[in-house]
Amino acid sequence: MIRSYRLRRLLAPTAGLQKAVGMFLLGALAFLIGAGLSFKALIVPMLTWAYGTTRQGVKRLYEGENLDQAMHWLGLIFLVLGTYLTFRGIRAVISHVVDTLNPGLVVGNKVDVYLRRQQLAYGPRIVALGGGTGLSTLLRGLKQHSSNITAIVTVTDDGGSSGRLIQDKGMIPPGDIRNCLVALSDAEKAMTDLFQHRFKDDSGSLSGHAIGNLLIAAMVDQAKGDFERAVQIASDVLAIRGRVVPATLQHVRLRAELDDGREVCGETAIVQAGRRIRKLHLDPEEVEGYKAAIEAIKTADLICIGPGSVYTSVIPNLLVPGIAEALREARAPKVYICNVMTQPGESDDFSASEHAAVILQNVEAKVFDYVLVNTGTPSQSALEKYQSVGSHLVEADLDRIRALGMRALHGNFMSETDVVRHDPLKVADRLIALLGR
Repeated sequence: MIRSYRLRRLLAPTAGLQKAVGMFLLGALAFLIGAGLSFKALIVPMLTWAYGTTRQGVKRLYEGENLDQAMHWLGLIFLVLGTYLTFRGIRAVISHVVDTLNPGLVVGNKVDVYLRRQQLAYGPRIVALGGGTGLSTLLRGLKQHSSNITAIVTVTDDGGSSGRLIQDKGMIPPGDIRNCLVALSDAEKAMTDLFQHRFKDDSGSLSGHAIGNLLIAAMVDQAKGDFERAVQIASDVLAIRGRVVPATLQHVRLRAELDDGREVCGETAIVQAGRRIRKLHLDPEEVEGYKAAIEAIKTADLICIGPGSVYTSVIPNLLVPGIAEALREARAPKVYICNVMTQPGESDDFSASEHAAVILQNVEAKVFDYVLVNTGTPSQSALEKYQSVGSHLVEADLDRIRALGMRALHGNFMSETDVVRHDPLKVADRLIALLGR
């Protein structure tokens, strides 16, 4: 009884797998027999030896039929049967392994899912820099082409839930990182919805907090303050395609010189100032760029910058020491994805070329070669909705972009639902086309 239990325990990891493996082995054996019958140079001597007779004697075993013809048809039957059983066995093995690794996750044809993931694993190495909702939107499209994605996220957010966690925990703001993790996630919808759930205003001290931010904060505590480790744990929980990294692991704020001569510190204060920005700085300026982010840029096949708020999502990453230099030296295609709509208090009335120009002015280096510009037009009702809050459709001034020494990638890249933003699939398809894939 004890021996029986021990045997069952020993075989437990392969429970449900034996049948699949047995089917595969049976198919392989049938295929080999079929091959042997088809190529009778091997099988005829074996039959002759087994029955101790001559070739004519072997023929009699088939009751007078021609041996060559009989062996040909028998071999064909075994080949077909062997191929079928082998194929079914492989499918069953893959299905069992996928179910074991991701119980309840895979839906539909599991072999197709496995092959799709293998294809994505050999996809291009893509780096995407930015923050806010713009970067997370782009990532939803890019993950359909590759799982070799590195999202480099700005860490200057000081508002909302992230701002409160900076004050209370002294940690790097997790909000934009959370959004990117969810965008790259392959986890169940219930899990991603949990990460994105935000407590309402009647929730006391929890009001305004996103659960994902609180979970990352808890993981930082469990990792004894190691923010890198916390993000890795969250990545594993959400089963993301790629990785999400901060531009720097140091605490940093934004400092802006406004056109009226004032200096304003903090992302929220800069947006609320409502003045045109002359120059943007990091405070402190001498921070250390995250090494994994810089290495990813150097080895990338494709680099995407934006979309997102030009001053508070795009430029901050490029000001981190080492990142602009790595971008300038990178040989991969580098694309700035211009916003569809202007942002009140930050890029009022900016055209596409002005978005690109202010980036170059602040970074003082050519960090992209292409500018992706939307030329689609939203509905009149959507335009009126945005105009009521001071936002306008970004003008696609393609000639001015070319005058800056950039190539324009233009087309209708817009998606209009309750908001007007980029369609992640359209944008990703156009970006991947640069690689000739």
